[in-house]
Amino acid sequence: MPKPSETYSTSDLSRKSGDIIAEALRHPVTITQRNKPRLVLLNIEDYQQLIRQADRRTVGTIETMPDELFAELENAVDAYAGEDEVGRS
Repeated sequence: MPKPSETYSTSDLSRKSGDIIAEALRHPVTITQRNKPRLVLLNIEDYQQLIRQADRRTVGTIETMPDELFAELENAVDAYAGEDEVGRS
């Protein structure tokens, strides 16, 4: 999916809504409020693609985690705990 390339303020949205919607049908458009990005307008096909990609995520448990990944997680937790104990000394 293309990256948002045009940015408009919420004031622009109220004044130029037709033009902004037409542009959003071609590629995502960022809407700012007080100079901060707040919204992205995108066409329905891009939105549906995002939803489909989100549905591909899986949920697992420690019991279903591959042994190699579990060992990596254990090592990271042990290292973090060791750093925490050194910090308390």
